[in-house]
Amino acid sequence: MLKDFKEFIAKGNVIDLAVAVIIASAFGVIVASLTDEIIMPIVGTIFGGADFSNYFVLLSTPEGYEGSLTDYAALKEAGAAMIGYGAFITAIVNFVILAFIIFLLVRYAKKVMAEFETKEEEAAPAGPTELDLLKEIRDELRAARPDYAPDKGPMG
Repeated sequence: MLKDFKEFIAKGNVIDLAVAVIIASAFGVIVASLTDEIIMPIVGTIFGGADFSNYFVLLSTPEGYEGSLTDYAALKEAGAAMIGYGAFITAIVNFVILAFIIFLLVRYAKKVMAEFETKEEEAAPAGPTELDLLKEIRDELRAARPDYAPDKGPMG
């Protein structure tokens, strides 16, 4: 079992996947920062608030809570029951931005791969096909053995 596990881990695809997950994690942090620090303040300003992620509906406060009822972070830390629709909308915006960027990357990669394949096809010499080569071999064999008769078998 250990040997099989080592073979599985040593495969290139698993290592490539691990690298992709690490890069995607770092990329997710960048997108979250872009959304939280640049895009959502603009969206919040358009909708009349300075911080869109602080929009919530307070359902109940924990017993003994004496802090502000408008401070989302303090209420969340205290364990208040609330619906944080602003944070949810922020998460949706994060997802849309990330999906769009991945779409652009995949689209660009497909374009580059198509160009590479086209150049590769143009660079490859146009030689005879396998069928042409087999016909040439057949003709050479027939020429070498004029007494060849197909009804007697492959060796005449």
